[in-house]
Amino acid sequence: MSIRLAVLGWVAAWGFCWAAAPSVTNVQAAQRRGTPYVDIGYDLSGSGTDLSVTVAVSTNGGAVYFTPASGLSGDVGRGVAQGSGKKMVWNAGAALSPALYNNVRVKVTAGDAPDGMVLIPAGTNSGTDPDFGAYSLTVSAFYMDATEVTKAQWDAVYTWAVANGYGFDNAGSGKAADHPVLMVSWYDCVKWCNARSEKDGRTPCYTVGGSVYKTGSYGWDGTSVVVCNFFANGYRLPTNTEWEYAARGGLSGRRFPWGDIIDHTRANYCGYPSRFTFDQGYGGWDTRYGEYPHTSPAGAFAANGYGLYDMAGNVWEWCNDTSGSPRGDRGGGWDYGAGYARCGGGFWLIADDAGGAFGFRSVCR
Repeated sequence: MSIRLAVLGWVAAWGFCWAAAPSVTNVQAAQRRGTPYVDIGYDLSGSGTDLSVTVAVSTNGGAVYFTPASGLSGDVGRGVAQGSGKKMVWNAGAALSPALYNNVRVKVTAGDAPDGMVLIPAGTNSGTDPDFGAYSLTVSAFYMDATEVTKAQWDAVYTWAVANGYGFDNAGSGKAADHPVLMVSWYDCVKWCNARSEKDGRTPCYTVGGSVYKTGSYGWDGTSVVVCNFFANGYRLPTNTEWEYAARGGLSGRRFPWGDIIDHTRANYCGYPSRFTFDQGYGGWDTRYGEYPHTSPAGAFAANGYGLYDMAGNVWEWCNDTSGSPRGDRGGGWDYGAGYARCGGGFWLIADDAGGAFGFRSVCR
């Protein structure tokens, strides 16, 4: 395989969320002669001690970037320390077909990730889903919880919230502290996000009538009353576009976050192998983790290319978007079949529903 890295036309670097933003400078990239390996070097500065570094690549002069889902090693991912002379290696052969590429651009992005979150890099993921057809997803960089919110995480914020003027319709449930919280409505989740924001010293995203949304709900058709400020630095639910972009993990045109087939070594879902040819698991619920509800511990399965766990199965995840009055739910759950666990799948649900397979994860800027 042969590629050619042109002189870098520009290299973009961003830092988010905290006062002294991380800075990436002196980015250099060069292919090792006669190999598919590309050496990437950069300098990293900032106030954080647990910086998250991602790489995006364009083969058409910066028109479209993609994030390699594999083949990266070295000073990349979470836990990168500040300093000069940072180095990583990209095996371009793991992502590109054999060809000569003359107009390659590289972006190195750094951020100071909040606890338990990973950086989702800015970019566009476009392709043809095997079941849902052509799609194109474009996002700015954001942080996302690496796992679904656990019962322990929910309880910590919930306890603070009720002592500080918040009221919830549902207290939340969960099989164990490390399992995802469930039986929470859309209203419960956005109030929890506001409480987490205030608890962490951030600006809440959700308001009602210009005031921070803390109490009450507005029925199945009243979610338009709750307004989200997407420019605030607090926590919120992801949009459907953000959720799907993150779920795909840098892969293009695949059915699931890892590829096109599913089985119970990859996700917690209810198997129907006789119904779907792409379901290669066993029939019925995943009972390896005990009795009803059949959730698994958050992060029990392998992460996708962005370091996110359980983007397919375990519990449904509320999204911010509305289709009329109902709100989006994505990812499938322990009691639903493989068809619902697809990256492009999902459905609209009334906002005050709080079923036994509904959970969430949050995002922030």
